Formats: sequence, C-alpha cells, structure tokens
Amino acid sequence: MLSKNRIKWLRGLQLKKNRTAEGVFVAEGPKLVGELLAAGFECVYLAATEVQDSWRIETEIVTEDELRRVSSVETPQGVLAVLRQPHYDVKLSEVASQRLCLLLDGVQNPGNLGTIVRLADWFGIGDVFCIGGCADLYNPKTVQATMGALAHVRVHYNIGVEDLVGGDFPVYGTFLDGENLYGKRLEDRGVIVMGNEGRGISPEVERRVTDRLWIPSYSDCHVESLNVAIATAVVCAEFRRRSLPSLT
Repeated sequence: MLSKNRIKWLRGLQLKKNRTAEGVFVAEGPKLVGELLAAGFECVYLAATEVQDSWRIETEIVTEDELRRVSSVETPQGVLAVLRQPHYDVKLSEVASQRLCLLLDGVQNPGNLGTIVRLADWFGIGDVFCIGGCADLYNPKTVQATMGALAHVRVHYNIGVEDLVGGDFPVYGTFLDGENLYGKRLEDRGVIVMGNEGRGISPEVERRVTDRLWIPSYSDCHVESLNVAIATAVVCAEFRRRSLPSLT
C-alpha cells in the first residue's frame, strides 16, 4: 500500500523543480521502464501491480487504483518507476565533426520534444542538443512521447550558441528562403537545427547556420509551415536517404 508520504512524493515529481532538485524522473509502462532499465538507467523506486521477476529490482506492489492516484497518464499500465537522470560529458563540436546531430532551438511543446527524440532514434542520430528554453526532457509527457527512445538517444542542455562557432562542420537550418532540400548537397555529419514551433530558428542561431534548407510544398495549400516534429522527420529522412547505396 502506498503511504501518504509516498503519494505526495510521487505527485511532487510531476513538477520540474522537484525532479531537478532530486535529479530523477518518472517513467510508466512495462515496455518503457524495461527499455530504460536495460539501457542502464538507475532505478530509485519501482511500483507495480505485480512483481516484475526479470528486472530483479525491489518492487512495491500496489493496486491499480493506487497507481492511478500517482500516475500522470490517463490509463496507467501497471508499472511506475522513478529513475536517475543521466549526465553526459559531450561536446557538440566533437559530435558534429564526425556524425549528424540535432539542435533544437526553443522547441517548447513536450510532445514535440519527445517525438523528435523518438525520430532521432529511428534515424540513428544519437545526440540531441537543446537551447533557447526547450521543453524539459523529463516532463512526464515528454518521457512517454519518446516511446523508449530516451534509452538510446543522449539529450543535452549544457550548451550555448557559441558552441556552433569555429567548428569544422556544417550547420543546417530550414527557412522559407533556403535551397530545395531535395537538390541540396548534404553531408553525413554536422548539425541539423530545428526551431521553435511559432518563431522558427532564432536570429542568434540563424547567424551560425551555414546551409539554409527549404522543404518544398507540392500542393497549392495554405499551410504556412509544418509541425516541427514532422519537419524533423522530413529532413532526417532525406539526409539518411542520401547515405543509402544507389539502387540503379
């Protein structure tokens, strides 16, 4: 049975200030929690409606009703874990000079951030850098939206615009006045910048962009722009398509 103090603590972790103070985050569902544990994330606390024998972690057995009281999702999936936030000592310049990485400039929607991390995993991009007031990776909505990709993609917040300067790597960004993505020469390394949902790429970051890209529309539509997660998928797919061996 969950004590009142335990319930208060778990509910409190839905707030960023409490997660940051303790250096933890909450993940829910057997698949997500299982992937994070398999990737080596440290488990601080585990609650479940039944024992998870394969994990070999001390588990507090709770009822579905108890889990519902502390869950941040509409339909709890029987498992809730409090995990330690990982810390990575990685420099953007070192990553970008060797392979592709993503830089998110003010992506504020938790769902968009989580989806982009999931896309990064799908397209084999192992590092995502966040600046400009991006959403918190450890927001419960973001964690759930990653669908387990958080176990395979490193997300960094400890960088600034100055990290884009002086490196031997291209910096790509999408703009309405850029070159057609499908005709532009693309490298298999560098930084792909994706901007804020409403404002796009900030002027400070735009000045560091070396290659301006444009995603063309193929209809007479009245949509001003694509959702940032969808745009990320389009751009990453084209970069990876270029790396495939010729089919002709």
